Amino acid sequence: MITVRVPAKVNVQLGVGGLRADGFHDLANVFFAVGLADEVTATPGDGVTLTCTGPDAVSVPLDGSNLAARAARLLAEHHGLADPGVHLHIAKAIPVAGGMAGGSADGAAALVACDALWGLDTPFEVLLELAAELGSDVPFALLGGVALGRGRGEILEALPVSGTFHWVFAVADGGLSTPAVFRECDRLREEDGTGSSLADVPTPDPDPALLAALATGDPVALAAALANDLQAAAVSLRPSLADTLHAGTEAGALAALVSGSGPTCAFLAKDADAARAIAVALTASGTCRTAHATYGPVPGATIGTPTP
Repeated sequence: MITVRVPAKVNVQLGVGGLRADGFHDLANVFFAVGLADEVTATPGDGVTLTCTGPDAVSVPLDGSNLAARAARLLAEHHGLADPGVHLHIAKAIPVAGGMAGGSADGAAALVACDALWGLDTPFEVLLELAAELGSDVPFALLGGVALGRGRGEILEALPVSGTFHWVFAVADGGLSTPAVFRECDRLREEDGTGSSLADVPTPDPDPALLAALATGDPVALAAALANDLQAAAVSLRPSLADTLHAGTEAGALAALVSGSGPTCAFLAKDADAARAIAVALTASGTCRTAHATYGPVPGATIGTPTP
């Protein structure tokens, strides 16, 4: 039995460029791995089978479309294994369809777990290549820490970071479709004239002030630099997110933003005590289903022992 713990992510900068011919957008995506994590446990089995427990487990597909199942089959195919045998159990803590890359995290964890279970010793660089085939956010779940994602997010460069930052994540009822949020972003750009030709929207660059704040471990400076080009689209599709963002700010957060494509909202706190207080206030506000205080950065997908 192999258990892999894999972190959620928040995008401390999500700059969205123009619409590419392949339907994706060029990004400047600064990923930040946080302590909210899923666990994927691999045991020998017949074929590739899945089970899942945890919040919203009923919303997790248990067929071949699940990224964990796809990861197992892709790894087996890469090594020429004709009959991969594995049962994957996913213990969910990352919100489902919440903009924190939970499905991508499970795919990354499955790559690591199956590689260990099958004794393949695949080089990390190859695992990253396979992860990029699975999805834009999967490579970062392997890497962890803080990294700049270029292209559609899969071309990664680790970034220097100092100290620990404290976060609160407010979980909404239901999810948001990432493709739908990107389409709404394009629609809003066309509507306001910034995207008269969506292909002409410039490719974004990382904010030097944000990179400096990460490198020096300054939460106040990081708060001033947080940015998400998808936030307006997420709020347009789910207007109640504006109330959640306001509630967290009123509770003392240094900054608030939608995490990725949403609908989870992220709040940066000055320290651990402040994060706990913000989480309590958000839960009491009625503007979210639940709130979690956590921290980061943390490592990527890591083999360990199951959480009791």
